[in-house]
Amino acid sequence: MTPPKAWAHLPFFHKEWPQIRDRLHDTTFLPGPDRIFAAMEGTPPERTRVVILGQDPYPTPGHANGLAFSVTPETPLPRSLANIFAELRDDLGAAPATGDLSYWADQGVLLLNSSLSVPPGQAGAHAGWGWHHLARQAVAEAQAHGPIAFILWGKQAQRTLEGLPRPQDLVIATAHPSPLSARRGFFGSRPFSRINDWLTTQGQPAIDWIG
Repeated sequence: MTPPKAWAHLPFFHKEWPQIRDRLHDTTFLPGPDRIFAAMEGTPPERTRVVILGQDPYPTPGHANGLAFSVTPETPLPRSLANIFAELRDDLGAAPATGDLSYWADQGVLLLNSSLSVPPGQAGAHAGWGWHHLARQAVAEAQAHGPIAFILWGKQAQRTLEGLPRPQDLVIATAHPSPLSARRGFFGSRPFSRINDWLTTQGQPAIDWIG
């Protein structure tokens, strides 16, 4: 559970992380020690162009792969991800073949959760451990390298990063894609084409959301 080199200088890793690490040593957690920092390892700050902030890893063993909203390739789509793919089809005409979003991360999409660990079957149980400090610090570090597009689905994501987006950033803040809230503003928001249009105006290549 070594902090990713590109992010290891963040204050979190000197202040909050030692205590969180010690607590994790005494418990079983998902996505496990080899994937806990997968989002940050896959997308260093200087390559981050888009931030999608989730809540915590999927609490079902074998589902979470360390990237927000993403699952292992063989996992059936969770309901929120199924709604994300439905919006993607409406927006761009197609959706990925599996729920593994690693190729988004490869293109500079930081798929970070507010909390990077969860006990099996206990969604949100580590939310009060101090992980949110890392989310805020990571986003601020990425912003130091240029404008960022934010996708903030749901009030928790919006609260976690409150005050960080700047005028030069793009912010798409809607309801969460959960079946409980997706029809309250998530569906029809067209976040994927809006981000690609914005990236183009920034002189950057668009994200291949479909694969």
